[in-house]
Amino acid sequence: MKSHHTSQTRRAPRWCLWNKGVAVLLTAFPVLGGMTSVQGAEQQPEHVGKSCTQTSGDAHLSCLFNSNSDFWLALAKCANLLTADEQWACQQTAREDKKSGDQDCQAQFAARQAICAQLGEAPYHPLSDPKNFTTTIDNPYFTLTPGTTLIYEGQTAAGLEHEEFAVTHRTRKILGVRCVEVHDTSTVKGKLTEDTLDWFAQDKAGNVWYFGENSKQVAGGLVVGLEGSWIAGEDGAQPGIIMEAHPAVGDVYRQEFALGTAEDLAEVVSLNKSVTVPAGSFTHCLETQETTPLEPDALENKFYCCIKQTGNKCDFGANVLTKDITANESLLLVNIITGP
Repeated sequence: MKSHHTSQTRRAPRWCLWNKGVAVLLTAFPVLGGMTSVQGAEQQPEHVGKSCTQTSGDAHLSCLFNSNSDFWLALAKCANLLTADEQWACQQTAREDKKSGDQDCQAQFAARQAICAQLGEAPYHPLSDPKNFTTTIDNPYFTLTPGTTLIYEGQTAAGLEHEEFAVTHRTRKILGVRCVEVHDTSTVKGKLTEDTLDWFAQDKAGNVWYFGENSKQVAGGLVVGLEGSWIAGEDGAQPGIIMEAHPAVGDVYRQEFALGTAEDLAEVVSLNKSVTVPAGSFTHCLETQETTPLEPDALENKFYCCIKQTGNKCDFGANVLTKDITANESLLLVNIITGP
């Protein structure tokens, strides 16, 4: 009779892993959560007056739970493989993925803590009185004129990327604020990869606010994801500033806030950059550095310039260049199409 010794010894660790996983769940909650114990839902939060720190800690705990959940789901799939060797290899991959996932959670936590140090501990809940907003978006660095389409192109590892940022005549009301709708599409090597609707409004001071996006990832002509989608006012999401009325070097601000989904921030690093792209050469451009705690290693620098000027007044401004520092890739403005 064929021995089953190998199969038995390789399956045994799964029980040990299960016990270890439960231990992680039971011990992590009181350490990282906003409450002092699993049964302590009625107790006072640990970080009273420190909303940002508590949000950061609770998001960290959620991330660890998700990593653990993915691990156990992966093991469940491993158990359905036909041979012991396949199961063992699958389990090893699951362990490695969980280790990587836990490390990502820790990196996100550290990034959010750094944001708390920059922006303070107050809850992020900007007021959005509809009477304070307009659909006329004429910020000199970020002008949205209905009927205008900005065309961008750049070489990526996957091939030539072509993006069209089309300002539509459509609007959408979000949190009572009437927002301009932008249709943003990206293709790589001629094939659609992303199809997004963005919503913006400008306040009376001239700041341009970002109220959400519906982002569809596309592959083979089919929608394969909605990653990054959010709408202000839904599931705790809050609007952010996409462009300040009077940017100053050193300014740091949230561009969007949907915890775990969209958490981009921008920092103003220069107000006097010179940029040359296929659409033209520009001076006195604004440069921002954009990051997100969801991808702590990601880093983008964006350049916003006045493209059309009458006297000392800028009639139209836009993003002309995006540099992905991590991937060493750039997206350049190549053309502007104006229409009715």
